[in-house]
Formats: sequence, C-alpha cells, structure tokens
Amino acid sequence: MATRTSNRESVSVRERHLSDTYIGSWLTTTDHKEIGIMYIVTAFFFFLIGGVEALFIRAQLAVPNGKVLSPEEYNQIFTMHGTTMIFLFVMPILSGLGNYVVPLMLGARDMAFPRMNAFAYWILLFGSLFLQSSFLLSVAPNGGWFMYAPLSLTANACGIHAYQCTPGMNADFWILGITMLGISSIAGSLNFVVTILKMRAPGMSINRIPLFTWMILVMAFLILFAMPSLTAASLMLLLDRHLGTHFYQFAYGGDPLLWQHLFWSFGHPEVYILILPAFGIVSEVLPVFSRKPIFGYTFIAWSGVAIGFLSFTVWAHHMFAVGLPPVAQAFFASSTVLIAVPTAVKIFNWLGTIYKGKLSFKAPMIFALGFIAMFLIGGLNGAALAVVPFDYQATDSYFVVSHIHYVLFGGSVMAIFAGLFYWFPKMTGKLMNERLAHIQFWLMMIGMNLAFFPMHILGLLGMPRRVYTYPANLGWNELNLMSTIGAFLIGIAVMVFLCNFVTSMKSGQKVGNDPWDGFTLEWDTTSPPKKYNFLTIPIVHSRRPFYDKKNPETADWKSAIH
Repeated sequence: MATRTSNRESVSVRERHLSDTYIGSWLTTTDHKEIGIMYIVTAFFFFLIGGVEALFIRAQLAVPNGKVLSPEEYNQIFTMHGTTMIFLFVMPILSGLGNYVVPLMLGARDMAFPRMNAFAYWILLFGSLFLQSSFLLSVAPNGGWFMYAPLSLTANACGIHAYQCTPGMNADFWILGITMLGISSIAGSLNFVVTILKMRAPGMSINRIPLFTWMILVMAFLILFAMPSLTAASLMLLLDRHLGTHFYQFAYGGDPLLWQHLFWSFGHPEVYILILPAFGIVSEVLPVFSRKPIFGYTFIAWSGVAIGFLSFTVWAHHMFAVGLPPVAQAFFASSTVLIAVPTAVKIFNWLGTIYKGKLSFKAPMIFALGFIAMFLIGGLNGAALAVVPFDYQATDSYFVVSHIHYVLFGGSVMAIFAGLFYWFPKMTGKLMNERLAHIQFWLMMIGMNLAFFPMHILGLLGMPRRVYTYPANLGWNELNLMSTIGAFLIGIAVMVFLCNFVTSMKSGQKVGNDPWDGFTLEWDTTSPPKKYNFLTIPIVHSRRPFYDKKNPETADWKSAIH
C-alpha cells in the first residue's frame, strides 16, 4: 500500500513539474483560451499547406499541357487540397475562435467539459498529421475530397471492374483520417451545446446570447446530426475495400449512388457548418464598427436555425445529373431555392445594420464588408445551380469550382480574417498594423476575383473540373493563366498577414481591454483574459451587456429585450 501511494505521489510530482514548464503547460492545458489558440495556430498551419497545394494545382493548369505535376501527383494534391482546406483549416479555426470567445461571451469561466475540450483538440491534431503523413509514404489520398465509390475501392474489391478502381492505401488514409477528425468534431460539438445551453451568465436568456454564439450552437447541432452519415459511409467503404462486402458495387448487388447519398447528406450541412459561424463573426463585427445595434437580431438568429434545418433537405442537388426521378429533382430544386430565403434575410439585415451608421473602416470591418460582397456572388451562382436544366450543363465543370470558392473563400475565409483582426487584441493585448491589413485585404480581393471569377466562364466554355491538363486549342488558355495569377496574389496576401502577425506580436501597439468599444462580454475583462475569465460573474440585462454597462444613461432595457 505504501509503495502504491508513493508511486501515485511521484506521478503527481512529475505531472506538476511538466505543467510548470512552458511547453508542458500547453501540452496539459484544459483552459479554453489556450486550447482555442492551439486550434487557431494548428488550423492556420494547415491553411498554409492547403494554400501551397492550391498553388501547385494552379501552376499545373496555368498553361496548356502543363508538366509541373504528373497525373498521379495532381490527383493526390487535388484531393488533399480540398480535404485540408475543409477539414483541417476552416472547421478547426472556427472551432478555435468559438473555443476562445464563446465562454467569454457567455460570462462563463470555461467550457462545460474542459478535458473533453483538450481531447477534441489532440485528436484533431493527430488525425491531421496522420492525413498529411500520407505524402511522406507516397500514398496520399487520390480520389477527390469526396472519395466517390466505387472509384475509391481497391482492385481486388472491384473484381471484374478493377480498371475503375484505386489500388493501394491511398483511400485508407483518407477514411481513417476523416474518422478521427469526426470524433474530434463530435466531442467539440457536444461541449459547445452544453456550454451554450447550461453555462450562460445570470440574465442571459436564449434571446440575449450574442449572434456568434447562436451560430456556433447551430453549427454544433449540424455536426452532431450530419457527421454520423459520413462515418457510416466511410465504414462501409472500408469494409468494401478489405472485408469483401459490396455496399457500393452494382455488379454484386450494391449501389454506387449509396455513397453519394450518404456523403452529400453530410456534405451539404457541412457547407453550413463552414459558413454559419462566419455569419456570426460578421454579425458581431458590423454593429461595433457601425456604432449601431444589429438590425433584426431575431431574424438573424432564427434564420440561422432555419438554414440548419433546411440544410438536411437539399443534399441531392449535388446529384441532379445522376438520373434522379423528376419528382426528386423538383423537390431538391425547390428546397435549394427555399434555403436561399433565410440566407438573403441575413444579407439585408447586415445592410440594414450599416445603413446610416457611423462607419469605421478598420481591418475587421473591411473584411466583413468584403465577405458580404463575395458571399453574395457565391450565393447567386449557387441559386443558378439550383435550376435543374442549367445544372445539367454546368455540373462537374469549373462553374461549380467557382461557386464553392466564392462561398468558402469569399465567405468563410474573409469572415475568418475579420474575426482574427477583431479578437486579436483580446487574445494578445495588441493591435495589428492597419496599413498592412488594408494591403492584405486589397491583394486578397483582387487575387480572389482574378482567380475564381474566370472559372465561371471556363465552366460555361466546357472545362471539366478535376482535369490535370488540357490541350491548347479549346479557348481556355488566357482564363487559366488569369486564374493562376490570382491564386499567387492570394498567396502574397497571406504572406502579408503573416508578416503583420509576427511584427504585431513583437512590437504591436499595446491597447486596453476594449479597443473597439465593444458590445459583448468578452470585452468586459482583461486582454488577454485571466485564467478565470471574470473575477465576478456578470449579470446581463440586454443583448449588448457591456455597451450598456459603459453607457447606463442610454441603456433602454425594454427596447433591448424586445
């Protein structure tokens, strides 16, 4: 007994010593702010990797008959670019911002389950490194980020159709990596749901929580209900590949379209998993820099819920060209048009917020305004793809590539930069350089439109997506070169951001706890916050609790509530 006690004591001493070191404190932390920072740094690292992969793709397509990459290298880099940007960058960095900011916005001291929070991060890191390690073994996934079956089956599993299939371990890395990332996402989402529903400050009713927190809550529910579909699809694919089942093989009684139904019943809610928190960021930034309350709080909040609900009814608009019955095509076309309504509501709410406001064009504001313009383009060309006859012509063309990049880069990424500039002073106590931020913004706006707008025309001219080269006589040469130049401009813009970040961390202007004259509770504490967040838990009386605390003479509780 004495030996066991001494062993426990020695382990406890080692743990204390580990957590007392700088690296050990980060490795063992359960503080939501430090975990949020680790999410953000990790995600941005993979953003750089995904960006390099994108530049390889565009270098290959810059001129006809490109020789930068072989067909197999192109397939691997193309697959990992999409996988990296969606699963390793946008989802984790939004989770990181949520981890850092949501408990502060709620007036809470931490997330509901701090150890589960740390678990979710470390599983994410391990799964991400596992996926990227496939490059070192020359077996990176090569079936597209959607990994369509039966093309992702092994030659042995395909039998008589072996010529259609993918030998090797490439798809296995994708399946196992995505499964690990799914575990991380589900753990993190459960934590968000419980934290938001159960750990709000006194007086913070559900109709008073900040809009970013609203959108994180909807995102968490989407992950909880959508991720099992992808997990089930991946598990069946793994069984087909290695244990002789035939879920996706028509010749053996399976159905190749089963993968598409399962994948896209996850994949379209995934679009809103990636964009709803971006909506929340913009809904926090615009009021502060317009010096006005958000226009139509209730409409924005509940339209986010409506989008989440409707996102589960539109998956098959990705499958109009596979031979769906006319009734199914009509239903999914109608539901796709319907989901545009709550999205458009938000656009008008944001415009109403900035209308006649005292606008301050600081870095967060310009990125939020850029988000509105670019996301609007992505939404309009998405509405075009909801029209079945047009979709028949444009599906699997570069028109679709343009659409997804306007939504996810012009949308999610622009909003993410708005959020990084907005909350950087809260995380560090310093401001980023405004001049560099504006240079980055214009480089990014010009580069993004130069990169992605020509893809509309390329698609209409017949350029299919997922091709690694093209002949010189199809009229695509100049547009592809323009697109490549735009991609490299985006790369330069990201380098400007990195320079801004490094110089700001070293010698950035120090600011107080509330540099933007903010509205919500995260600004009612130190920058960066203490480990306990709030010395005393705040009491909330309105949707702008910190603003009303600073301006008690103008606080109108009834109008704030109603």
